[in-house]
Amino acid sequence: MNATQANDTDERILRTSPLRKLLGRPELGSVVGAVAVFVFFAFFADSFLRAASLSTVLYAASTIGIMAVPLALLMIGGEFDLSAGVMVTSSALVSSMFSYQMTANVWVGVGVSLLVTLAIGAFNGFMLTRTKLPSFIITLGTFLMLTGLNLGFTKLIDGTVSTKSIADMEGFPSARDVFASTITVGGVGFKVTILWWLALVAVASWILLRTRAGNWIFAVGGNQDAARAVGVPVTRTKIGLYMGVGFGAWISGQHLLFSYDVVQSGEGVGNELIYIIAAVIGGCLITGGYGSAVGSAVGAFIFGMTSKGIVFAEWNPDWFKFFLGAMLLLATLLNAWVRKRAEATA
Repeated sequence: MNATQANDTDERILRTSPLRKLLGRPELGSVVGAVAVFVFFAFFADSFLRAASLSTVLYAASTIGIMAVPLALLMIGGEFDLSAGVMVTSSALVSSMFSYQMTANVWVGVGVSLLVTLAIGAFNGFMLTRTKLPSFIITLGTFLMLTGLNLGFTKLIDGTVSTKSIADMEGFPSARDVFASTITVGGVGFKVTILWWLALVAVASWILLRTRAGNWIFAVGGNQDAARAVGVPVTRTKIGLYMGVGFGAWISGQHLLFSYDVVQSGEGVGNELIYIIAAVIGGCLITGGYGSAVGSAVGAFIFGMTSKGIVFAEWNPDWFKFFLGAMLLLATLLNAWVRKRAEATA
């Protein structure tokens, strides 16, 4: 064999087939699962395929997906956040109480809330990188602190466990349009959170696949020490990822506030597990270094289809958690199988 033939052979060996690329996608398992869930409820729930029903499914998915996207990036970076659920409530409470107590335009409260939630995210990242403690311990502590602060400050300032109404304050209508409006398309109403969700997926995918920061995220999630050795700013990357979770919590919190006008201080507890489940179903590994923003969106969509599909099928909603747990296990097993196949064909 001459040199030219040898070079040609090497090039063919290195070339990646479309099948291998497909098997290597983290969201492959979740897409297969989403199709299966969609077909399942389309068959068993007569109203599932109606446009209004699909709008409801997308809304349910978006409320989870807005938080699942930044949590997916965080999990790819090798960490997770147990304070994400109550941080959403903290965001809404800060915005509402600041606006009401200061008699300010509600947009001032919205801005202060953004600063507070970003600061909480930065605190989680700073404590993680400084103390070297597991993210489970750090964010569990933040979860407990925020749970107490949400209840304590609300009762101290408002005298009850819920905030005062700010519906008659200046700026409320425009803020509601941004965070909680309904867009009518073809006679069907779609919540604006769907647009927020899709925008976050697009931006997160761009960051992961087209920027140096995306390479850093995969690197610190795959091997933190090796990443640091080649010059990756591990501390800055992890703090940035936690601030991303804070940004998602801010959007979700403002939607919560401007949808219902008042906020209950005890809300949000337990939602962090749902966000994490959506990311895991979407292909993210808890061990880090693997996953995608699109996968988290698919995971959130599966959650939306399941939660509303059970209602449309007129089944007992008590079974929802069973289906969610079963999907988590099946998705995790399928994702592990897909990854092994991808590594075997690489």
